[in-house]
Amino acid sequence: MSLSTHVLDAAAGRPAAGVAVRLESRDGTELASGTTDADGRITGWDPPAGVHRLVFEVDTPFYPEVVVTFRVTDPGEHYHVPLLLSPFAYSTYRGS
Repeated sequence: MSLSTHVLDAAAGRPAAGVAVRLESRDGTELASGTTDADGRITGWDPPAGVHRLVFEVDTPFYPEVVVTFRVTDPGEHYHVPLLLSPFAYSTYRGS
């Protein structure tokens, strides 16, 4: 199983580099942490099956952080969780 994320700054129209991101288990235990690269990406995390959350320290004018909770059901699959971010809104989806 592998997990990646990609943060895009929709207001600026470019990747969001330098965003701190934590991967946590459902109980809040930190499993991994990192910072998005110049392309707004983090790759190579390997969480076990279960419910997890990505905590993005975005510090926009309205949102200090964005938390995305998701479920890993098949450890053999790749999971990609993009975050599209603007000062007063965000969206996410399961990517490929």
